[in-house]
Amino acid sequence: MRIAVAGGTGLVGHHVVQAGRDVGHDLILLTRSSGVDVFSGEGLGGALAGVDVIIDVTNADINEQAAATEFFTASTSNLGRFGAAAGVKHLVVLSIVGIDGAHTGYYAAKLVQEQAALATSVPATIVRTTQFHEFPAQMISRGRDNAVVELPDVWVQTVAACTVGRILVEVAEGPPKRRERDIGGPEEAKLVVLARRFVEQFRLGIEIAPVEARLLTRALLPSDGARIEGPTFEEWLSGRDAAALGGAL
Repeated sequence: MRIAVAGGTGLVGHHVVQAGRDVGHDLILLTRSSGVDVFSGEGLGGALAGVDVIIDVTNADINEQAAATEFFTASTSNLGRFGAAAGVKHLVVLSIVGIDGAHTGYYAAKLVQEQAALATSVPATIVRTTQFHEFPAQMISRGRDNAVVELPDVWVQTVAACTVGRILVEVAEGPPKRRERDIGGPEEAKLVVLARRFVEQFRLGIEIAPVEARLLTRALLPSDGARIEGPTFEEWLSGRDAAALGGAL
């Protein structure tokens, strides 16, 4: 199977590429360095020739709602439009657990992206996952210049990005479903607790301070019937992905 990956150099994307190649698929990356811009559509027509499935794991890297919405709407619509013209049979889109009630910010933009994907001519499957094991480290990185990093006091059930990459390839191998089961990790935990454990593991010398987040206290947990996959956060901490993040901080 030939699979095109939008966002294939990102946190989840490189795991998608590795997982797909491990099981014998032909993976191509839709990147600007290869002359493809999913936001503008430049180069997409030629890049999608012969592609069976598109996996969209693009990340706007923008928290402002209007800009993120513009990015996701344009990018996903382009993938569907050029994909349909190229004969693509399935569009798999990575999304986030708990965004149904989102009215502002990045989560609201992701909800619009889901709607854009389901509106294209290419049959789509939305795959919502919980936050990643990597999420606490990403949040710490954003405030790394401070002695104290403030994080929302919310419950999470994180899952490894490498696990998500593997599951996205599995979904791509199957028929379109519009919506796949939620994906989550094995354990509920407070985000601040995971962040403190990461700081302790890599001796970062950073204080993690909780900030009240009443509206999102448990919104980021997977729904009933979710697919639960390891490794645990503690198991992940002893692996290569965590070590790479810890070393970068």
